[in-house]
Amino acid sequence: MSYFAQGPQQNLHAFTFSHVRAEQSLMKQKPLVIWMTGLSASGKSTIADALDLALRAQGRFTCIIDGDSVRTGLCRDLGFTDSDRDENIRRVAEVAGLMVAAGLIVIVALISPSSASRHYARSIIGNEHFVEVHVDAPLAIVEQRDPKGLYKKARSGLLKNFTGIDSNYDTPLFPEVHVQTHLFSVEQSVEIILGWMASAADPA
Repeated sequence: MSYFAQGPQQNLHAFTFSHVRAEQSLMKQKPLVIWMTGLSASGKSTIADALDLALRAQGRFTCIIDGDSVRTGLCRDLGFTDSDRDENIRRVAEVAGLMVAAGLIVIVALISPSSASRHYARSIIGNEHFVEVHVDAPLAIVEQRDPKGLYKKARSGLLKNFTGIDSNYDTPLFPEVHVQTHLFSVEQSVEIILGWMASAADPA
């Protein structure tokens, strides 16, 4: 049975709150989820932080959802099996969807290793509000960086189900944005993302 399977919800009826469209109109921005996927140590959180600052400098209303942060709160009951990872991504997508409904630009920094789970996140949020950003660096480079020592632990067998070592990462085939962090600086990577947003006619 798929971990994404929806149970019977026939007795639930979501209320349409009147404030949502008004808030979106006041913010004068297109609400988006900028979903950053990539291996651990590829640079997702660093770029998310810099992008957040750049967008706020433009007067945008933003927030960040970071993988490690949700693992210590919203998703602290989950492990790192495939099904737990899928549930982690589903929860993040549901929260991000609520934030988009409130008019925010949401920056998600999450390994999100499977293409199926990323597709499911897109379906929750809505294709028109979902931007997949592949934060890309070769495995050899991220292992070299290894700021948390996680690759070393995974290679020694102390850490199981680690993406890129003993757990698969599905490389995005058609991301809206592709940044190669072994070739571009953080600032250049942010400019690439902002450039995509401008070309997509994001109303400032």
